[in-house]
Amino acid sequence: MFVILVYDVNVKRTAKVLKTVRPYLSHLQRSVFEGELTEKELEELKSELEDLIKPSEDTVLIYTFDSLRYSHRHRIGRQLEDRDII
Repeated sequence: MFVILVYDVNVKRTAKVLKTVRPYLSHLQRSVFEGELTEKELEELKSELEDLIKPSEDTVLIYTFDSLRYSHRHRIGRQLEDRDII
């Protein structure tokens, strides 16, 4: 399935969340990731994030798509360079 993940977490946990998500998904913007995952990979990622974040302070949103048939991505503005990523 195709996944889009976005997060808004306390600065104390930003680097840890980034390191957790990077092996699973491609980093698009500062707190935005996308990519293909299996159900098992998605469950693993969710479990790792649940252990890492503080629900009273942090938010992680995961959008899943069974098909990309009717979806398109349009970028307006510059693409984030690797050197811009923490």
